[in-house]
Amino acid sequence: MFGGLGMTELIVILVIVLVIFGAGKLPEVGSALGKGIKNFKSAVTDSGDKTPKGDLEDKNKGDKTG
Repeated sequence: MFGGLGMTELIVILVIVLVIFGAGKLPEVGSALGKGIKNFKSAVTDSGDKTPKGDLEDKNKGDKTG
């Protein structure tokens, strides 16, 4: 199914994650994981641009003089 993981293995992993983080923190963990994956995908697809977007914006702010 998922690279050799069956339904039983996925359920065990989910139970372990619930025990470690708790049910209240699970949405935050999922959100952080989703943002991380999104940033990774955008970094991979934008590999032609050598300057990270954050650095470019910081340089543009510094260039503005009175």
